Amino acid sequence: WVEESFTNFEKGINWRSYVVCDVAYNNVNNWLWTPFVERGNANRIYIEIKFTIRDCSLFPGNALSCKETFSLLYYEFDAATREPPPWEPESYKLIGRIAAGEGRFNTNTEVIINTEVKSIPVTKKGVYFAFRDQGACISLLAIKVYYITCPEVTINFAKFPTTPTGREVTFIEQATGRCVENAEEIDTPTYLCKGDGKWYLPAGGCKCKPGFEADIEKQSCSVCPPGKYKHATGDDHCQPCPPHSKAPDYGLSECRCNSGFYRSPEDPKSMPCTQPPSAPQNLTVSFMDQSTVSLSWTAPSFLGGRTDITYRIQCDICGQAVTYSPPTESFDETKVTISGLSPVTTYKFQVYSVNGVSSVSGSDGEFVEITVTTEASVTSAMVHNVRVTAVKASEVSLAWDPPISPDPDSEVLVETYEVRCFSKQDKEDMNATSKLTKEPKATITALKQRTEYVFQVRAKTNHGWGEFSQPVTKTTGQVLGTPYIVDEDNMQVRIIAGATVAVVVLLVIIIIMTVFFLRSRGNDECNKKQPSDCDTLEYRNGEVTTPLFTQVGSTASRTYIDPHTYEDPNQAVKEFAREIDASYITIEAIIGGGEFGDVCRGKLKLPPDGRSEIDVAIKTLKPGSADKARNDFLTEASIMGQFEHPNVIFLQGVVTKSNPVMIITEYMENGSLDTFLRANDGKFQIVQLVGMLRGIASGMQYLSEMNYVHRDLAARNVLVNAQLVCKIADFGLSREIESTTEGAYTTRGGKIPVRWTAPEAIAFRKFTSASDVWSFGIVCWEVMSYGERPYWNWSNQDVIKSIEKGYRLPAPMDCPEAIYQLMLDNWQKERTHRPTFGSIVKTLDKLIRCPDTLRKVAQNRAGNPLAPDAPDLTQFMTVSDWLASIKMSRYLENFERAGITSMEGVVRLTVQELTSLGITLVGHQKKIMNSVQAMRAQISANLSEGFLV
Repeated sequence: WVEESFTNFEKGINWRSYVVCDVAYNNVNNWLWTPFVERGNANRIYIEIKFTIRDCSLFPGNALSCKETFSLLYYEFDAATREPPPWEPESYKLIGRIAAGEGRFNTNTEVIINTEVKSIPVTKKGVYFAFRDQGACISLLAIKVYYITCPEVTINFAKFPTTPTGREVTFIEQATGRCVENAEEIDTPTYLCKGDGKWYLPAGGCKCKPGFEADIEKQSCSVCPPGKYKHATGDDHCQPCPPHSKAPDYGLSECRCNSGFYRSPEDPKSMPCTQPPSAPQNLTVSFMDQSTVSLSWTAPSFLGGRTDITYRIQCDICGQAVTYSPPTESFDETKVTISGLSPVTTYKFQVYSVNGVSSVSGSDGEFVEITVTTEASVTSAMVHNVRVTAVKASEVSLAWDPPISPDPDSEVLVETYEVRCFSKQDKEDMNATSKLTKEPKATITALKQRTEYVFQVRAKTNHGWGEFSQPVTKTTGQVLGTPYIVDEDNMQVRIIAGATVAVVVLLVIIIIMTVFFLRSRGNDECNKKQPSDCDTLEYRNGEVTTPLFTQVGSTASRTYIDPHTYEDPNQAVKEFAREIDASYITIEAIIGGGEFGDVCRGKLKLPPDGRSEIDVAIKTLKPGSADKARNDFLTEASIMGQFEHPNVIFLQGVVTKSNPVMIITEYMENGSLDTFLRANDGKFQIVQLVGMLRGIASGMQYLSEMNYVHRDLAARNVLVNAQLVCKIADFGLSREIESTTEGAYTTRGGKIPVRWTAPEAIAFRKFTSASDVWSFGIVCWEVMSYGERPYWNWSNQDVIKSIEKGYRLPAPMDCPEAIYQLMLDNWQKERTHRPTFGSIVKTLDKLIRCPDTLRKVAQNRAGNPLAPDAPDLTQFMTVSDWLASIKMSRYLENFERAGITSMEGVVRLTVQELTSLGITLVGHQKKIMNSVQAMRAQISANLSEGFLV
């Protein structure tokens, strides 16, 4: 290698370059090293090379070893060495062979500058790069070594530092932010740094503290000036002080009340400061007898700027036997009745008015007082034998005997009776209602249904009021007997019941006649058509099958068509896929291998001018593949070409008119979902994972509505793009739902992915959208466990046996209870009990809209019962020992009473039987059934018979 100057005055270039051109020699091996490049914070280092290379055609006859490529290598080291690193090829790792992508110049005047960018993951202190020439004519013009970072950014009032991207392009680095000044954390602020140096999906964040307002544009918290305040943490602005308050300083969270004004602890900080009220007005006696006084008054003239006025009453000599209605502590009515007073006694009553700031002000409140002397007692006016004569839903009828005169020769002349009633639960409050009557009977109406009431009666003579009778209680809505049910009411009930029965019978007759009419009409129509023309019934070989889906709405216009129904697969491709000219496609790199050939990343030029390009994935067919392989390859394209949904992989087109045959799809930067999750374990929030599941469910809903069964739904067959959108892919095993009963079809053989497949599909080779729902439940488990393998290291036979015995996968770590319950619903053994994809999408939408429902973590059920460290539940010989091991010995008598005295009976237990045993607590039912299911799995694993897959 020789150091020279490279100049291009037209482009303003004057670079020092390294040149080598040993094309006239054999066994050329020229090396050029960079200085030691320290890694710093980088996880992945990029190297950009600008170079020129001469075409070998410029050296006719003289080029003994002319090459048109050179090698780029690297050597990681933990310390810089003074001597150059070892040059032996085995000491270096090859990054790649560099060729001229822009072109080679083949004249002495033309110069074409090529630019190549390569990258490597790094873990040690630094790296040496090396360039190896083996006979090319090269000029290395410029080399730039760098790493990509997501720049420092402030969002959601949290500052995120400059963050290097991950070791792999698909890795996502989660950065944790720090709240800006004068802000406090609400939820941990996180931001995802993608491999291209762009931030994605901010979560959590901070809010401005009390006394500071948010500046959304500047992402800062500014102090509230004097005269303004901000009470709570959040994005609100500082507010002016409410009336009668002030904020003399900066950064106040509330305004201080002016002298003589107050704020209650319950008052919002935005409420004006207020004052206690003045005293009540116009206090008078509205009723009085020998034991009762009723007082009334009007509201204070000054309310203090508040509406929460209440009153309390004080009595100077009232004893504990005296009662108040309403109670004395606090009430908002402007009247009170005091009972239980002594006859001919003078009382002084004080009525206080208070509001919400009276206690804060330190004042007992303003009051008004009145002095009252009760009347003399009338002992001869006591009524007797108070009784209930009738009870209805909201009324009670009473009767009683008049007072008895002490003189047998004379009667007591009663002027009127007063009936008092109140709810028994309000007995202490004595919040009574009264009714006056001149007859020794009364009916109290407007009562609450099914409520126990207390009734008392007293009489008034010319000497005054007598005492109230002993309390009588009765509950409304309870019929005493047939004598108390009025015949008219009974007749109304009979009429209503008869009319209801007649209407129901009439409706049943109309429905039956309509069904017979439509069925006979449908038969007539179908008899006139070919069997395939009938939408509702299909007659084939004397059998009747019903369609799986009723064609309603927009999905009726788009139904999947099986490419296998075409005699020529090429015809299906022409109908469902777009033919692309191979010249519009550029293959950049091989990113994997598939069943039929390589999978590559490339560019697709978009028509009509071909100037704009998009990234695409390219599946190629191996040269020399058999006709069956070609047909299967094109069939997958014919399947994909029928789908257009944001959560289903999109087919750009196919190349069939030149070799190799290619399928072109959209490019999914993050690859398969399972690999992506394992590479980013623990870096997502729960709601982000649920969002991924929602996308997968939406794609499957679309496929099922097109009458299509995927049959191989798994995280490995879901691809993820740069925006973390999940899309269904890999339709190699997929098939349509045939027009047979229940939309099922029988496979033609082949391997079944047992860990993801529903039990009825394994046992009977019958697949439906319901079996896809089972598979979706497994995908949910994969996502929530970050790509863990379902059923771990179990054999397929152990998986099948355990599922048949009722075992289900336990909840992954930190999995929300709502998501795990959705998994269990998807794993119902009876496929008709599983939810549809439409209902699954609705469920996930609700969870995403209400993230609080995802906070409750599922209690982990029994773990892997076949794991080496799992307790051996088959060792228990008695029900007593088994219950003791799971701390459920309290239910031993329940088992014995039901005759379950052996472990054979325990293994056959169901949840319904637990309820009949008297075990009704859901938590205890789950604990017992988890142990039973684990026991079944362990017993089945020990069985000698196998299960053919």
